[in-house]
Amino acid sequence: MPVQYGIDVLALRRYALLRGKRVGLITNHTGVDTQGKRTAEHLHQGTDFRLSLLFSPEHGLLGTAEDRVADGLDPQTNVPVVSLYGGRLQPDPKHLQELDVLVFDIQDVGVRFYTYISTLGLCLQAAAEARIPFVVLDRPNPLGGCIIEGPLADAHHFSFTAWHNIPIRHGMTVGELARMYNAERQLGAQLTIVPCRGWKRAQWFPQTGLTWIGPSPNLATFLQTVLYPGIALLETTNVSVGRGTHAPFEQVGAPWLDGVRLVRYLERKRIPGARFLPVRFVPKSPPFSGEVCSGVQVVLTRIPYDARRQYPCLRIGMEIAAALRDLFPNQWDSRQFLHLLANDAAYDAFLAGASYEELAAMWQSDGEAFRVRREPYLLYPRRRNN
Repeated sequence: MPVQYGIDVLALRRYALLRGKRVGLITNHTGVDTQGKRTAEHLHQGTDFRLSLLFSPEHGLLGTAEDRVADGLDPQTNVPVVSLYGGRLQPDPKHLQELDVLVFDIQDVGVRFYTYISTLGLCLQAAAEARIPFVVLDRPNPLGGCIIEGPLADAHHFSFTAWHNIPIRHGMTVGELARMYNAERQLGAQLTIVPCRGWKRAQWFPQTGLTWIGPSPNLATFLQTVLYPGIALLETTNVSVGRGTHAPFEQVGAPWLDGVRLVRYLERKRIPGARFLPVRFVPKSPPFSGEVCSGVQVVLTRIPYDARRQYPCLRIGMEIAAALRDLFPNQWDSRQFLHLLANDAAYDAFLAGASYEELAAMWQSDGEAFRVRREPYLLYPRRRNN
């Protein structure tokens, strides 16, 4: 059965959930149906409901912005666009007074610190406080729905990049996360999920047959999305992760780094599915804009979803971090590594010299507990044939 997005299912049901309502849509360029038609266009063309407001997350409605995004007007529908990134992170009460329902349709990447799921939580919270229904048009988790990786976020580290205590790689869809948020935070929202059709938990995005749309400027390819959970952990430290180059999240470097030495260290680790090459690049984005950086390029040696259980999405970044810690202790500033890791025990063990295997063993029990914890919120149960 071909995979269909929530918006396809909503359209097949003739938008019955929205009948007679003034609609606010939280979306961006990834909010499209399987044929590429924008969700905003679907809702703008509705005859028995009205699309009143659009809300855009980080990177804006078009997904091209690198900084704060201003309010504006959608040129295709003429509907006002309210930015939810910058000075405002959730709809204001005045916006919600003009609406009868909020709808969310954005493609997530399956990683805790990717901010679209924080926008999801904040908008769900705002809808609950305003006592208006909240509808999620669900989409597949591109990294699959089975594998859980990384430590849980500590509550005192909650932020816009850690909105709930979930692992770095949580294996949930936005619809499932909304159900978890609503229950565990006791929001009391009137929540409805329009599930995908045909998606199986074990499927990575390329297995769905759908067209990948890069959800942000530096995640243009699915390869970059695979590497993102681990490599992005480093970007709050004093290295470049390739932003402002042709290969963001595929390379790591700095002017002070010895790429050849780093590659030798990583190759000795024999990380399954990955090889490393010395590289020199000049990023156009901070840090080190316009400076020559020496470092490492990550090369995947097999298709990730051919080895679902073993593929090291998180491990690659953690091993590079350990190499920086061990080889360049006086140059690498590890203090901000905690920011996205968001777990004190894991960070303290890492600083004390723990290997990736030791760290993974540390957070295994948390991962097992989370697997049980998330079970009531799952919409796509795993069966033997998926």
